Amino acid sequence: MTSTKRQVAFQMDPMEGLNIDGDSTFVLMLEAQARGYTLWHYLAEDLSYRDGVVYAQARRVEVRKEKGNHFSFLTEHEKLDLREVDVVWMRQDPPFDMSYISATHLLDLVAGETLVMNNPTEVRNAPEKLFVTQFKDLMPPTLITRREDEVKAFRADHGEIIVKPLYGNGGAGVFHLKADDSNLGSLMEMFLESSREPVMVQKFLPEVRQGDKRIILIDGEAVGAINRVPAAGEVRSNLVAGGQAVRSDLTEREREICAAIGPDLKNRGLTFVGIDVIGDWLTEINVTSPTGLQAVNQFDGTRLEAQIWDAVETKLERR
Repeated sequence: MTSTKRQVAFQMDPMEGLNIDGDSTFVLMLEAQARGYTLWHYLAEDLSYRDGVVYAQARRVEVRKEKGNHFSFLTEHEKLDLREVDVVWMRQDPPFDMSYISATHLLDLVAGETLVMNNPTEVRNAPEKLFVTQFKDLMPPTLITRREDEVKAFRADHGEIIVKPLYGNGGAGVFHLKADDSNLGSLMEMFLESSREPVMVQKFLPEVRQGDKRIILIDGEAVGAINRVPAAGEVRSNLVAGGQAVRSDLTEREREICAAIGPDLKNRGLTFVGIDVIGDWLTEINVTSPTGLQAVNQFDGTRLEAQIWDAVETKLERR
C-alpha cells in the first residue's frame, strides 16, 4: 500500500530506554519500517520554529526486535523540515505540561501539509483526566478542585475516595483515602505546595480490585482490550506500577461506552486512543501517548499496529 519514498518522524522519548517487549511506539516503528517507510527519531526538545518553518534536529533510525540491539541511528542529527515527511507521530510520554502543549502548537503549523498523529489540536484539547468530563454520564462521581473544603465535602458524600494529580500519568501520585483517614489535610497541603493545578477526586470504585480495563480504539472503533489487575495491597493497576495484564473481552457495558464516545474521537482525528474503564465507569481517555498494543496482541493474537497503520494510510490516500 505504501511506497518506499514515504517518511515518518517519531517525536518520542530516547530510543535507549524503550522496553521492546511492551512499548507501543516501538511496534508502530517496526510496522512502518516493514511497510518501507524511512524512519526519523527526535525528542520533543529537538523541535524548533524559525521564520515560518517547523523543523527538528532528527536522526534516521532503523529498528529491530533484538534485546540490547533494538535500534541503530543511520545519520547524525540533521535539520528535518517536518513539512517534508508524510507522517509525524507525537509519542513522547506525558506529563501533559506546558512543554507538551507548546509541542502541539508547533505541530499544528505543519498539520496542513503533514499528517500528524494524533491531531495535535485535539491532543491539546483532550488531556486524559479532563477530556473524560465531556462524557459526564459515563464517569464515576468526580470532583476537580484546589479547595480542601470541597474535597472534605466530597468525601463526606462518598466515603472512600481516590485523589490524584490532574495531569499525572502511570499511576504516580494516586492516593486512596478511607472515610476516616486523617491524612487528607497533609495530602492536600502536599499537592497544593507542589503544583498550581487542581487535583482530581473520585469516588473509590471497589471494582478496581478486579481490574482496570484498557480498551484500544482505532478511529473510534474498539479493537481489543486487556484487564490490568492491581498487585496485592494496591489500588493502582498501571503496568508500570506493578499491575498484571490478563486477557479480557469487552462487556456489554464497555461496548456501550465505546459506542458513545467513538464517533467523537473519530471526528476529532484521535485515531489511536486507549480508554480506561473500572466496573461500569469510564475513568480516563488517553490520547497523548496511549499504550497497550503489545499486551493486547499477546493475548488476542492480533497485530494492532498494522490496523493503526492501515488507518493512517487511508488518511494519507485521502489527503
